[in-house]
Order: sequence, then structure tokens, then C-alpha cells
Amino acid sequence: MTLPSLVIGTSLGLLTLALAFLAARGVRQYRKTGARVQLAWSLGLGLAAGAMVVETVVYAGWVNEPLLQAYVLLSAVLVGVLSLGAARVMKSPRFQRIYTGYILGASALVGIASFLTPIVPGSMVSGGIITGDPPLSLIVFSILVTGPATVVLLASAAVSLRRTRKWQNLLLIAGALVLGAGGTLYIASFPVALYYGEFIGIVLLFFGLMSLPQTTTLAPAGLPAGPALERRL
Repeated sequence: MTLPSLVIGTSLGLLTLALAFLAARGVRQYRKTGARVQLAWSLGLGLAAGAMVVETVVYAGWVNEPLLQAYVLLSAVLVGVLSLGAARVMKSPRFQRIYTGYILGASALVGIASFLTPIVPGSMVSGGIITGDPPLSLIVFSILVTGPATVVLLASAAVSLRRTRKWQNLLLIAGALVLGAGGTLYIASFPVALYYGEFIGIVLLFFGLMSLPQTTTLAPAGLPAGPALERRL
């Protein structure tokens, strides 16, 4: 293995560990606070870690159709799951229920389509990097998740900027936005954007999470932390 290949492989592995660490830390905070918004962020990070595992394995030379099908699914669904946490910024229980139902249903459709649609490994992988175009049908189904999710992420960022100056929450939302944009651009056949998006999004999410005390509830923008918030989330 050449030095550049070793560097890329090591970077992918470290990035996977960083995502897994953030997801585990988020789950630990959720167990302490009971805030479901924290669970949504954590699940999204966990899905991102899963996508990075696939990237790492593929770069190591193990490529098959199920792996690539799983990658397309993870790349789309992680955006939707992250947007579920951002949707709580809207402070509309009715919207949250409808949107959650939509994302779950659309994600199920993407999952079914992903594993029923044949993918030729050679068409999506070049030099160990996932760079090819997914089948058109998968692009269409994936947009059902990534399109609305990206809109919700953008809207939540705008609402947060208007309601609060808490930079921790803004970092979290900015990190989700970058990850979401990377996933959307991947589905739109700009896969290199996903790699950059993952890296930048992880940095933003890392500092957003690490700047919050372990015992503090991750409150959506404009809402106070504490028992009242935990009941509302």
C-alpha cells in the first residue's frame, strides 16, 4: 500500500471512530436527560458512522452490491434522522408528528428500493473511492428524504438565528446542515462533497457537543433546559 493510500485509509478509520464517539456520547447524554432531540442527533451520527464504515471497507478493497446498497440508504436516511432533531426547533408538536411519520415512511421506501435495485460495483467505485452514480430510481427515492430534510435543516437554522444567540446550538445545527448538504450532494452525484461534508460536519458537531456540560440538556434553540423541557421533548 502506497503512502497516500495509507493516509486516506487511516483518515477514514479515524473519521469513523470520531463519529462513533460522538454518537455514543449523545446516547449517554440522552440517557441522562431523556431529551428526544438528543436521541435524534445521536442516531443520525450513528448512521453517519455506519456510512463511514462502508467507505473504509470499500477503500480497503472489499466491494460488493449489498455494501453499496447500504451506503446509498445510509447516505440518504442520516440526513432525514438529523433533520428530526432540527424539526423540534419549530416548537410545533403537530408538525413534528407529521414530519416524523413522513421521514420514517420515506426512509422505509428508500430502504426497500435500495435493496431491490441492482447495483454494479464497478459503476460506483473507482480506486477504492465511492464515486459513481447510483441508479436513477434510487436518486428519485432518496430525494424524497434528502429534499425535505435539507429544507427543514435550513429552516431550523434560520429560526435558531432569530430566536437565540446560544452558539452551542448553532454549532450543532451548522454541523447537521453540512452533513445534510454532503449527503444530498452525494445523491445528486457529487460524492466528493460527502467526504468533505462529513469531515467539516463532524468538527462542528464535536465542538457543539463538547462545549455543553455533561449534565445539561441539549435544548432546541429558544427553549430553556430543565425538567419542563424534558417533558416537552
